[in-house]
Amino acid sequence: MIQATTESNFTIFVQTEDNRINTAVASTQIRHLLKYTNDLDKSVYYAYGSAETIFDRYSQINFLYNATPNVYEGKIKLLPAGYYKYEVYEVSWVGTVTVSSGNAPANEDDVLSPAADTKGVVQGLVTKGKLNLSEKDGTQQVQYTQRQAPTETNYIYYGQ
Repeated sequence: MIQATTESNFTIFVQTEDNRINTAVASTQIRHLLKYTNDLDKSVYYAYGSAETIFDRYSQINFLYNATPNVYEGKIKLLPAGYYKYEVYEVSWVGTVTVSSGNAPANEDDVLSPAADTKGVVQGLVTKGKLNLSEKDGTQQVQYTQRQAPTETNYIYYGQ
């Protein structure tokens, strides 16, 4: 399970290489598109990471909080707090990797045409899981105020 906080940048570590689909290209030709689905209201958010490092068995992907989300730059605004289902899709390029509009698919069903080596192709789902998005301190919907305990005994009498 991934842990993150609202209105904050976060980094995820997900197992991608064990389930890799396109092994014909080098890992430098691969990027991962993430789909976040809110469990409560079913809202959907897509984002590539702002930075991604692929290791032998897993990938480290960074995301940036931004009030103006951008799928291609890793800028995401996940709200409200709660649980999200995430899905990681493998996108591969034959030529130069360019994560931008017109060169990288915006969602898992996006097919870019006309086909070219500089355009990414969604290979398929490589992993999925849960994200627990907690509220940033001081922004919780329910907030409690700590009160000083009374110094004298505090009894409640019934029936008098």
